[in-house]
Amino acid sequence: MGVVRSRWSSTPDIAGLACRPTYGPDDLAAHHRIRHAVVEQELFRLDDRDAHDSHPATIHVLGLDAGVPAGTVRLYPLDDRIWKGDRLAVLPEHRRSGLGGPLVRYAVATAGALGGLLMVAQIQTANVRFFQALGWTAVGDPADYLGLLHQQMSIALR
Repeated sequence: MGVVRSRWSSTPDIAGLACRPTYGPDDLAAHHRIRHAVVEQELFRLDDRDAHDSHPATIHVLGLDAGVPAGTVRLYPLDDRIWKGDRLAVLPEHRRSGLGGPLVRYAVATAGALGGLLMVAQIQTANVRFFQALGWTAVGDPADYLGLLHQQMSIALR
């Protein structure tokens, strides 16, 4: 599944924020550096990479703040209709820019444009309100995920 740059790139908004898929090894390295730098999540001991990172259907997204890589999100299909979003991370020094919302909206729009009907994610309970404000809905009760309480959430893509 190829991603066409012009179709999936967002243009910078008034605040200078933009989201786009990674292109080439330098972008992918920046994506992984940001994920690794956001250590306060403490979900992974050494590295948060898994089999989804090397799967060709996975889309690694960079969030840019004034052209500087400052955030990430990763999305991939679970089947023909359901996509998963995860590894949302924004560097602490860029959090006041509001980049998290555009990253989530970009992932949702991309999955929908690629034919998905639903996107799911495991959200740390402290971030549930943020996702609800973006249109996501809680599914079931919070449960342990990698040693921390998470809420399964979903959003319709169409």
